[in-house]
Amino acid sequence: MSAHLYIEGAQCKTDQILCRKAFSTLLKDAGLEKMPRLTASGPRNAAFDAFKTAHASRNSGDFIAMLVDSEDPVADPEQPWTHLKQRPGDNWDRPVGADDDQALLMATCMETWIVADREALKHHYGHKLQENALPALHALETRHRHDVHAKLEHATRNCSNAYRKGKRSFEVLETLSAKALSELPSFARLIRVLKARL
Repeated sequence: MSAHLYIEGAQCKTDQILCRKAFSTLLKDAGLEKMPRLTASGPRNAAFDAFKTAHASRNSGDFIAMLVDSEDPVADPEQPWTHLKQRPGDNWDRPVGADDDQALLMATCMETWIVADREALKHHYGHKLQENALPALHALETRHRHDVHAKLEHATRNCSNAYRKGKRSFEVLETLSAKALSELPSFARLIRVLKARL
């Protein structure tokens, strides 16, 4: 049996390498003993397309999944295909034979996971991090992705390595603690599903 996880994010080859490394580090920190093959697939539609192609040609017993931003708050984390079908702008149909374990969501975006680990942020950005500008941790996954992203950029604006999508986002992602993220339903579900299916 093989396992393959298609991840939204990283368009250039350098960023794809950094993306795979960051997610691999985070998954290992979460206690995964077996690792899926990780592919940074670029934009979310490209990740979905890559997932559909791999799912259609998989061997029996293979586990093929995708990890994408939910973009909007998720009503029921255990029904990701319902969210991806109903969300304006997606309207994604569940591929024939796919189950809910194969659609893994970062709610509402990768930056939500990043701002959840305040200790990692303080260590990564140093004393110029404006921690009080970050979004509150309470109900973090219900916050709009643009708000989370804007507040993260604002909080790091005076840092020499101020937050940006791409290389810098994966550098900070790699420093996150799985324990700090475990309170987020989307992250907890990702780890639970991968441990059960690998």
